[in-house]
Amino acid sequence: MVRLTTKEEEILGYFWAKGPLFVRELLDLQEEPKPHYNTLSTIVRSLEEKGYIGYKVYGNTHQYYALVSEDEYRRNSLKQVIGKYYDNSYTRVVSTLIEEEALTVDELQELIRQIKNK
Repeated sequence: MVRLTTKEEEILGYFWAKGPLFVRELLDLQEEPKPHYNTLSTIVRSLEEKGYIGYKVYGNTHQYYALVSEDEYRRNSLKQVIGKYYDNSYTRVVSTLIEEEALTVDELQELIRQIKNK
């Protein structure tokens, strides 16, 4: 999967939350100051070119929808981070979380229980 910009991730989030949308509907969901319609359309086309969204044609307009689920995107993003920064070592990730005190002993024990129960 190709990495997305922060704005592309934000726009993709609307498709996950709302389902299929026309660009005009997507524009209505934006907070002020709203981007220009063409700017939003360009971001949507970029997501489509990268394979994250597809579309159905309705006359001279398109209704876009997510091709990649939020869970699939999340898992793939995590794999990319672990590959890039931790040499694909999940042990190094957990070790870092423990060192940073982002993972407590109780949470680690719960993870161990989950692994044993699989």
